[in-house]
Amino acid sequence: MGSASSMLTQYDIEEVQEHCNKLFSQQEIVSLYQRFCQLDRNAKGFISADEFLSVPEFAMNPLSQRLLKMVDGLNFKDFVAFLSTFSAKASLQQKIELIFKVYDSDCNGKVTFNDIIEVLKDLTGSFMSDKQREQVLSHVLQEAGYTRESSFLLEDFIKVLGSSSIKMDVEIPVD
Repeated sequence: MGSASSMLTQYDIEEVQEHCNKLFSQQEIVSLYQRFCQLDRNAKGFISADEFLSVPEFAMNPLSQRLLKMVDGLNFKDFVAFLSTFSAKASLQQKIELIFKVYDSDCNGKVTFNDIIEVLKDLTGSFMSDKQREQVLSHVLQEAGYTRESSFLLEDFIKVLGSSSIKMDVEIPVD
């Protein structure tokens, strides 16, 4: 795909479509490419964390610092693959895998009580005390049959979130 400033060929578009499991149409990929080029201010072929932070919706997200670890240095193909998780066409498992990565900040393949507490801190800020967060999480884990010492693997996340009635349709507009 060459540099970010070059034009996409039909082959490039089809290759990116395959890479993202055809969750985006060809026109959507072209729109995403235009957005990618806008973000890639230095036309180096990838987007840095600072460039991602130039998107106000991203910068305002309470989980943006966690997401930055996942998106820093993405080339166009990986940029589209990352965004495909937010598509209404993405499977529940794809969405859960992304959520798991957000919680697994040390990338050790498991999520612990402390990992969840850290995400809750990001989400609740000063609206809840540390003690309140710990009490709520302890109660939720106990209700689900887990303890503070439990570690969750991706399979656990899929089992718990996949069987819940949580609605996870978060769609990214591409126009």
